[in-house]
Amino acid sequence: MAGGGLEAVAVEPLARRLGVTKGSFYWHFPNRGALVQAALELWERQETEDAIAGIEDIQDPYERIVLLFKQSNASYRAGRLYLALAAASDDPVVSEVVRRISARRLSYLQDCYAALGLSDHDAKLWSTFAYATFIGNQQVHRDAPNRFPAGVEFREYFKLMLRTLIPHPGDVSGGQSRLPPEHPHVVALSSETRK
Repeated sequence: MAGGGLEAVAVEPLARRLGVTKGSFYWHFPNRGALVQAALELWERQETEDAIAGIEDIQDPYERIVLLFKQSNASYRAGRLYLALAAASDDPVVSEVVRRISARRLSYLQDCYAALGLSDHDAKLWSTFAYATFIGNQQVHRDAPNRFPAGVEFREYFKLMLRTLIPHPGDVSGGQSRLPPEHPHVVALSSETRK
């Protein structure tokens, strides 16, 4: 799935690649749909629930978000898989799982931002911004790999993401994050967008 999308999951080529007969494949899975369902369940458990469970014990919410960002940017393959599955959103089974996983991740991120002291409203905005950045990173990494930072440059890029996407606890007062004043063009654009 990560390499060729959902359409690449076909019984005969998979059996050949694994060096097994189609009959032995059907011993494990009654059909292709069952294989896809099992793969989606594995993906949901490993890339979402297990990832969240692995950082739950971290008491400092800032450090928890940093570790979550590190994990989410560590696996190129996991990002490719997410993009492949999101592209298969016309499949109702895949669509349901992608929506559920996105909702779960966004909810967890919102809880992490709220733990920094942000109001529910601000935590929702910051978590959506962070998740959209994660998805955007995956797309740039896939679509323009030569442009995506690597090595030392990636460490600089990652620090920039942290500075941009996570307010320090000292920057949060009364449930609101202290952001720089808005530029007049941003204010004008915001009021146009609301119309």
